[in-house]
Amino acid sequence: MKKIASSFLQLKPVMWLRRIRGFKLVFTPLIAIVLFTVVMGVIMGTLQLQEKGQQEAALFRELSFAKQRIQLRFANNTDVLQSIGRDYVSSSDSARSKDNVIIQAENLLQNNHEIAQILWIDEDGQRQWKIPADNLKTDWFNKAENAGSINQALKKTIDLSTATNRPAFSQFISLQVPSEELVSKEIRNVFWQTVPQFSGNEIKGMVAVLYTTQGLLEMIPGELKGLYRFTLITDDEKVLAISSDKNVPKRAFSNQTSLDIGVLSPNLILRIDTYPPPTNLTFRMLIGVVLGLSAFVIWSLWSVLKQMQVRQLVEANLRAETNFRSAMENSTPVGIRAHDLNKTITYVNPAFCEMTGWSAKELIGLSPPFAFWPEGQKGELTEKMNEALKLAMNQEKKLGIEGSILHRNGTVIQTRTFIAPLINEKGNQTGWITSLIDISEPKKIREELAASQERFVTVLESLDAAVSVVANETGELLFANRFYRERFGNTPKGHFDLAGSDVHQNRVQALAEESGNTLIEGAPPSSLYQESESEEIQLLDEATETTKWYEVRRRFIPWVDGHLAQLLIATDITIRIEADDLARQQEERMQFTSRLTTMGEMASSLAHELNQPLAAISNYCMGVAKRLQGYLDPAMQKDILPALEKASNQAYRAGTIIQRIKGFVKRSEPQRKSCDISEIISDAVGLAEIEAHRHRLSISTEIAENLPEVDLDPVLILQVLVNLLKNALDSLREAYPFSSRWSAPPVRISADLDTNTFPAMLRIQVQDAGAGIAESVIERMFEPFFSTKNDGMGMGLNICRSVIESHQGRLWATNQMDVERTKLSGCTFTILLPLESPKT
Repeated sequence: MKKIASSFLQLKPVMWLRRIRGFKLVFTPLIAIVLFTVVMGVIMGTLQLQEKGQQEAALFRELSFAKQRIQLRFANNTDVLQSIGRDYVSSSDSARSKDNVIIQAENLLQNNHEIAQILWIDEDGQRQWKIPADNLKTDWFNKAENAGSINQALKKTIDLSTATNRPAFSQFISLQVPSEELVSKEIRNVFWQTVPQFSGNEIKGMVAVLYTTQGLLEMIPGELKGLYRFTLITDDEKVLAISSDKNVPKRAFSNQTSLDIGVLSPNLILRIDTYPPPTNLTFRMLIGVVLGLSAFVIWSLWSVLKQMQVRQLVEANLRAETNFRSAMENSTPVGIRAHDLNKTITYVNPAFCEMTGWSAKELIGLSPPFAFWPEGQKGELTEKMNEALKLAMNQEKKLGIEGSILHRNGTVIQTRTFIAPLINEKGNQTGWITSLIDISEPKKIREELAASQERFVTVLESLDAAVSVVANETGELLFANRFYRERFGNTPKGHFDLAGSDVHQNRVQALAEESGNTLIEGAPPSSLYQESESEEIQLLDEATETTKWYEVRRRFIPWVDGHLAQLLIATDITIRIEADDLARQQEERMQFTSRLTTMGEMASSLAHELNQPLAAISNYCMGVAKRLQGYLDPAMQKDILPALEKASNQAYRAGTIIQRIKGFVKRSEPQRKSCDISEIISDAVGLAEIEAHRHRLSISTEIAENLPEVDLDPVLILQVLVNLLKNALDSLREAYPFSSRWSAPPVRISADLDTNTFPAMLRIQVQDAGAGIAESVIERMFEPFFSTKNDGMGMGLNICRSVIESHQGRLWATNQMDVERTKLSGCTFTILLPLESPKT
């Protein structure tokens, strides 16, 4: 040992000399090459920065030139427009002067491609003339999808000019033009300019010009557009016009500036981008040569370095192997022992000695049964060891053997032993290597976990909520508690019904993309593990065939096997939902009752307030009629006196109607008397015909002969018939346009006896040929405050039915179908009234 140590001490100075010499030979040229490469890189970078600065200066200069050219064009256009406006205002009624002005406008339009249309608007806001009259561009301005936005923008610009007394501009207008149209790119975005003309302090009109944003770029010379790409954009980066669709490189130079085209103009930005410059072949070849030579020298030096390190590699590997073995022995908590072919212990590491409490000298040489085995388990452990050695010899799958070790202090340690054959450098087996792991603590933890899991499962099984877990990839039901199994069985179908969709990997991927994370296999984004918002799900219970409501909460969780799964908790809230529905229905009934009460109070108040004015109107009309008798010639009396009498009768009738409504609100019985139904129908038709004639409609009457008189309240029945006739006229008005109402069939009102009932009843029908009534509306149209009209109160048909029912009658509506029975062709309202009033 002393000789070996002295040889190492003698070789150490030589080794250090070799290292220093190798450092000088290898790393000095390498440092020189690195410095050379850095200097060349600095020089080339400086030249590149200088060239970049020159390009940016030229870019700014060209941008400023384009900006000045556009602004100057707008200033010139504004001056010309003001001149045209002054000439047109001063021309008065001279047609020739106005024609000259229009010719000037046409010349302006032809010489300026950015102008799409010129209008003259007088002081009343009316368009007097426009240029051009019609062409491919203006046809798209008049399209329905574009005309509204163009006219609205023009109106706002006129208002702005009027308010400021100066030229104004509108906001940019995006037109809807198909991309395949020839003028699509040219007129895609437009805007207005209005130039007011004054006479004294009054505006006598203004010139309105419609500009195209694409035309603004036509002001820039073609040679500039060949070198650069110009773009007009808004503050929010919306592209209004672009000079070329050719893409620019990612590292292209660009600059932008605000474009002020007028005092009241919208914000506009002019942007300039460079196209790819021509390839600098000389510069790139120089870079390639320098990089190639540098790489070749570095590769050569690297090869020399590798050759010099070959001899040191063996020594390094040997030292690493020795250090690794020492570290394994000293640091691993796993006990390792070696056996020869006779099962005698030939080696133990410190960890095994610590497990047994025996020293290495005491353990080496022992044969089974070993002294560190518990006394009562030596035979069992010997058999396990022999079986493990056979399995290891057959090269089958290595299985750990659970056993026990008795520490010298009497403590028993639970272990798991793994055995592998020990092979020498010639490939021959010389013994066995066994490794022992202390599993006392993990085994104790497993037992505690099993008890904890049992308690947890007991809690889940007793919950009054369905708890289920489904595998995300396979859709397999991984766990279900008692409540879930009772409601949905042992299949995942109930889970999917409650979740609302299948659980699949694409769902996880979609959630990952929404959260902005990248989904890595085995590591879902943390946002997926967050609990979702609770949802209320309605399901049909197939067992009881009843509807159940569940409050569902779900989240993704990592399952015990490491795969993603979905946890779902569903609580039965059917009782709560039913209670909420019952409370809502009661609240709606209370609101409905309150509105009816308010309606009754309003009717009583109106009846009281209007009764006296109507009585006064009737008295005044009758008084005027009596005073005029004898003072007028008979011809005028024939015209005036009947009109006054009718006015008095109508005022009396209005008062009677109000009294009936007041009595109806107070739940009083109708004031019945024997009436001829034909007279009531005639009066109703006379009142409704006024509105019918105004809308070019007509009413036809069909009354059966020898109808008996009926006991009823004529005022209320008249009001019901008038209401039904007006509704029928409204239905015809909606079904037939005003120009084609001459072909509309008349509204038909008929009266006859219905002998299908016993006793027979009076039947009145009002029939129209409109569009009919939707089934959903028929079900509710007699409800209070329900109306399909924008200005309707929803009380007309409800009052009509109430009046008919107060007469012990019936009122309903039925739709009519056309001959082919494919669509609705009208509606019929039917009234049935008893011929005799019931005896009280």
